[in-house]
Amino acid sequence: MSEVRGKASLAKQAAATMNRLTTEQKNLALLQMADALVKEQASIVAANTLDIKRGRENGTSESMLDRLTLTEKRIHAMAEGLREVVLLPDPVGRLLESFDRPNGLHIEKLSVPLGVIGMIYEARPNVTVDAAALCLKTGNAVVLRGGSAALESNRRIIEVLRAALEQTDLPAEALQLIEDPNRSSVDEMLKLNGLLDVIIPRGGASLINNVVANATVPVIETGAGICHTYFDASADPAMASDIAFNAKVQRPSVCNSMETLLVHDVFAVRYLRDIADRFLAANVELRGCSRTKELIPESKTASETDYATEYNDYILNIRVVNGLDEALNHISQFSTKHSECIVTEDQTNGDRFLLEVDAAAVYHNASTRFTDGFEFGFGAEIGISTQKLHARGPMGLPSLTSTKYRIHGSGQIRG
Repeated sequence: MSEVRGKASLAKQAAATMNRLTTEQKNLALLQMADALVKEQASIVAANTLDIKRGRENGTSESMLDRLTLTEKRIHAMAEGLREVVLLPDPVGRLLESFDRPNGLHIEKLSVPLGVIGMIYEARPNVTVDAAALCLKTGNAVVLRGGSAALESNRRIIEVLRAALEQTDLPAEALQLIEDPNRSSVDEMLKLNGLLDVIIPRGGASLINNVVANATVPVIETGAGICHTYFDASADPAMASDIAFNAKVQRPSVCNSMETLLVHDVFAVRYLRDIADRFLAANVELRGCSRTKELIPESKTASETDYATEYNDYILNIRVVNGLDEALNHISQFSTKHSECIVTEDQTNGDRFLLEVDAAAVYHNASTRFTDGFEFGFGAEIGISTQKLHARGPMGLPSLTSTKYRIHGSGQIRG
């Protein structure tokens, strides 16, 4: 039996036990996991150092290395994330609605775990802890397949977490890590109908597209983020500059960072030069349309491919547009339906943008960087869904449940 099938089978068996655990039992397990992370932080950092060294040798960009890097501070934050999940309400077993039928049947709708979740993600070892916390809190077993760039980090983290679970009522087999770095292990997971109940991919466009195109297991699609910010003619220039700078520079490697800045031509003539200088001073490479290049001659020419690219780096497209309609058309063409923003003092234009833009999160006068489970008050997130079925936007605990109907009768039969 392959590693993938073997570990998925163990997770399937553990899922039956997970379904019976109380909220207190699950919370105690998460607290044990949090304490273990802090206790073993030195060994986790040591394992992470091996991944960082290999990444540098392979020419990984600094922004991607930042996503991969674990420090004691970040490990403490991961442990604190586990503790915060403990404080969140348990969505499992909630009575969502109940009603009586004319024939006397009493019907209840309850929230229940999804079962066994397969998680495929790239080089962010903190996701390993977030996914474990959310899946286990919601009574699910989970099979994790992280990127090869974080293999040593993920391996050590899972060793620590599983050892902690051995001291609790929660079965350690409910938490599995696929260590095979070959693409074939992903391909096998995508076809594990009957063992995996759902697959959640989290990473770049190529990863997500591969999973969506090839999986026979149901998929919750989480999003690549080609996010836009549009400066309307009436935008406050100081606010606009701060929002766009934050959306691009604060952490460019994440999916809710801005990739394209759209600027009303009236605003551009007056303010774009100063805003561009702020980006250039932060070593952001600018790529622009012909009108952008007239105002910012040092910018490179942006191509159609650039507008369709999630950089996750210090690169920014700028396009000058005639107004809101042109901005909306551009977003409709290139958006990945993740997070989009308008900066404007015109309430009518702001309301129209929020209504017409088809995305999981739409903003008026705030940075797209807020599309995040913690920022929304959900606790840790499993990902940000850009699809429309089951869940959309930051996916916290309730998104990892399904429903079950429970019917009480007194001998009714159907005629």
